[in-house]
Amino acid sequence: MLANFTEIKNILQNSQTIAVVGLSPKESRPSNMVARYLQEVGYKIIPVNPGQTEILGETCYRNLLDIREPVDVVDIFRRPEDVLPVVADAIKIKAKVIWMQEGIINEEAARLARQNGLTVIMDRCLKVDHESLL
Repeated sequence: MLANFTEIKNILQNSQTIAVVGLSPKESRPSNMVARYLQEVGYKIIPVNPGQTEILGETCYRNLLDIREPVDVVDIFRRPEDVLPVVADAIKIKAKVIWMQEGIINEEAARLARQNGLTVIMDRCLKVDHESLL
């Protein structure tokens, strides 16, 4: 089931905190460009990358379970085969939305997320959708 534009717009308007899993400190990487844009338009970004301590001026966490505040959206920049454990952690922290970036499709992870009440957006760019819908 694909998310419709109304659902995506609703997520973008009602979310405040976005954990970006796989956020790179390199400015030229898509994850960094998307997170930087989201920061600029007012979202709180929580970087998740076990190899870093800070990205984009924010404390960087090893994994979702280390985050000590509510997360609305988990934006995933990982290979499709690495998504399932991220979704399992997102369920544990009671995130509301799983967002798999453009090119990332994992039906098993999407099913698990939906079964646990999370909204799933797959194979879409959060930045592109924000620019076009808001």
